[in-house]
Amino acid sequence: MASAAGAGGANAGLADPLLASAKKPVGAKGKHWVAADKDQRRAAKESGGEDGRPLLFRTYKVKGTLLHPYRALIFIRLIAVLLFFVWRIKHNKSDIMWFWTLSVVGDVWFGFSWLLNQLPKFNPVKTIPDMVALKRQYDLPDGTSTLPGIDVFVTTADPIDEPILYTMNCVLSILASDYPVDRCACYLSDDSGALIQYEALVETAKFATLWVPFCRKHCIEPRAPESYFELEAPLYTGSAPEDFKNDHSSVHREYDEFKEHLDSISSAISKRSDAYNSMKTEEGDAKATWMANGTQWPGSWIDTTEIHRKGHHAGIVKVVLGHSIRGHNLGSQASTNNLNFASTDVRLPMLVYISRGKNPSYDHNKKAGALNAQLRASALLSNAQFIINFDCDHYINNSQALRAAMCFMLDQRQGDSTAFVQFPQRFDNVDPSDRYGNHNRVFFDGTMLALNGLQGPSYLGTGCMFRRIALYGIDPPEWRHDNIVVDDKRFGSSIPFLESVSKAINQERSTIPPPISETLVAEMERVVSASHDKATGWGKGVGYIYDIATEDIVTGFRIHGQGWRSMYCTMERDAFCGIAPINLTERLHQIVRWSGGSLEMFFSLNNPLIGGRRIQALQRVSYLNMTVYPVTSLFILLYALSPVMWLIPDEVYIQRPFTKYVVFLLVIILMIHVIGWLEIKWAGVTWLDYWRNEQFFMIGSTSAYPAAVLHMVVNLLTKKGIHFRVTSKQTAADTNDKFADLYDMRWVPMLIPTTVVLIANVGAIGVAMGKTIVYMGAWTIAQKTHAALGLLFNVWIMVLLYPFALAIMGRWAKRPVILLVLLPVAFTIVCLVYVAVHILLLSYLTF
Repeated sequence: MASAAGAGGANAGLADPLLASAKKPVGAKGKHWVAADKDQRRAAKESGGEDGRPLLFRTYKVKGTLLHPYRALIFIRLIAVLLFFVWRIKHNKSDIMWFWTLSVVGDVWFGFSWLLNQLPKFNPVKTIPDMVALKRQYDLPDGTSTLPGIDVFVTTADPIDEPILYTMNCVLSILASDYPVDRCACYLSDDSGALIQYEALVETAKFATLWVPFCRKHCIEPRAPESYFELEAPLYTGSAPEDFKNDHSSVHREYDEFKEHLDSISSAISKRSDAYNSMKTEEGDAKATWMANGTQWPGSWIDTTEIHRKGHHAGIVKVVLGHSIRGHNLGSQASTNNLNFASTDVRLPMLVYISRGKNPSYDHNKKAGALNAQLRASALLSNAQFIINFDCDHYINNSQALRAAMCFMLDQRQGDSTAFVQFPQRFDNVDPSDRYGNHNRVFFDGTMLALNGLQGPSYLGTGCMFRRIALYGIDPPEWRHDNIVVDDKRFGSSIPFLESVSKAINQERSTIPPPISETLVAEMERVVSASHDKATGWGKGVGYIYDIATEDIVTGFRIHGQGWRSMYCTMERDAFCGIAPINLTERLHQIVRWSGGSLEMFFSLNNPLIGGRRIQALQRVSYLNMTVYPVTSLFILLYALSPVMWLIPDEVYIQRPFTKYVVFLLVIILMIHVIGWLEIKWAGVTWLDYWRNEQFFMIGSTSAYPAAVLHMVVNLLTKKGIHFRVTSKQTAADTNDKFADLYDMRWVPMLIPTTVVLIANVGAIGVAMGKTIVYMGAWTIAQKTHAALGLLFNVWIMVLLYPFALAIMGRWAKRPVILLVLLPVAFTIVCLVYVAVHILLLSYLTF
């Protein structure tokens, strides 16, 4: 979410006609896709369903007119690559044989890496939920529903790097989602243990008594207020247009006051704590942080002590909103704003604050540890059959998203064998040109659809719904034993939790959680204590996996390895949206963590070559590609630095005959992009998306990926893992510019290789121009051809590094034309220097 609503006030965009019409969206199916489940649907219609359940999602495959040429080109390019290898080995002639050897090894790796990436894409499949069929099957005439329960997990690590406003908008979008109130519970995990997060959640629950009924009455989309009030003219689809103008103004005004309350919480806590400490403590005593009810906060304090600081405090569980059947005592803001919600359901889902206990003596296991704590605590309270998790900077953009995931979990075909449903990740704060490829649509709309045709997409860390028992390490139905032992060695020593696991395995559903008592809260705090999961199966075969920076990929791999499948949910309106780091340095830090974690997975027991006994062959290939791709950067970096050979006076060739070598390379590279063109056709992405993906891969390959490989080498030698660094979501100080972070250049050591590559290629092009002036009359046609082909490679690298050059310019990059002027000037300066030095040396030698 970005800034608040712009100038224009609460009524901006609400003039008559009441709301503007929206542009008709492109269908989720896409024009290059055709239905692949007609026979299944016909059979289900004739039989009435094998088990009484209808088909709840539609399956599409790529049309043969596009798929067959796509497959054929992959095969043809494979043959071409093999012939290229044979040709290079047969013509093993080079001016620098050690470099020739490295280049051959690099080319072999490039071919192998390309094959790992391409093979799983042979059968892309798109699956779209059938919301009408779900509603018909599970929503009853009296307004109730038989849909199963969902526990929604939100994780936040730090209120500074992850602003509270983002987190609370995420929570509000969950509370307002279109899912049965009595079957949905939201759990916020606060790894900082800060009182400010808890009190912000209480304020959010109060505002939700107004926001949630407003969303339901007027069918608001999206249901995160920060994003909604940014819309200039939202499309109205509700049933009370005559009330909307007044309701909108009132709610907008209340939201502005809500944000002011959030901003004032920190100072209020500080003043309150000072007041209590002056009355209740003696001189020399620790200064506690006090809650509004006059008790000391059990988490981290403002004035930290040994057992009240971030990284060392007791576990905390507080139920902010109880189950809807028992109501809540927050009151409603609707009556004070003259809003009429008489015919609107004003109930709210259950809302729980969790801060797991921490102790320096135990590894906290980062995000995976927080998610496992939520998994255990929720089991004692709601124990929903399904779980969906969000990073705190994401929000529900489509209120039907939770229902959409259910379409796959409850389908009669493979629903019972589906462990998780992954949604695409979308971001709404990215600059219009997407300079650093944050949208990554080639991956989310291409690679993930391809995996959907195999055993399913990988788990991507957020926006993913799980079957609870799959997270518990239980096998899918076709592999499951009748008598499953639930013991403390695997799940921990909590008897109530062990009982909840047995209920989950037996699918004993209870829509009403037990009454909130001191005993229950104490047990929940026990299962989120720092030491509860030690010497158990947690983080190994149970829950989210520990000891790796990318817990998402390895957790998905573990589940796939047990024989479960997953599904990829595509919706016409994006299900979820979030915040992406648009600052280059923050983006690269994120890439280092992801790629470093992938390498850690390769060197672990979850290596795709040996792990996952029931994983499908091509699914294994895709996981292998996810774990080794950073190694490719070493060879890319080697090639990217090769233009320094222009500085050598004599002609130096990697491969002879050079012309044929370059032509071979051009053909192979051209075929990659033709295949890419066909791929973006069926994936529905644009050329800009594809090109940004190529550019950022080059930037990452000269910075973040080599850094990750170096981290991995250090890890293997010292056993120290990848450092987990929370990606900062704070924006630069210039609040008037939504994209101020884009122009803030923060230099870090990993940017040195990229800078060297950029300078080397600028210098190489300048020297090439100088050599052309000096030797043009002496060069043969073959030499001129070789120079032109070599220069083409330099220009190609420069084009790929264009976003990095803009990053160096800082705020000057707001006018990219400046770069287009500076580069020719730099080329000319290097050229003139080379010519001048050549003339001076020639004069000195002749003298």
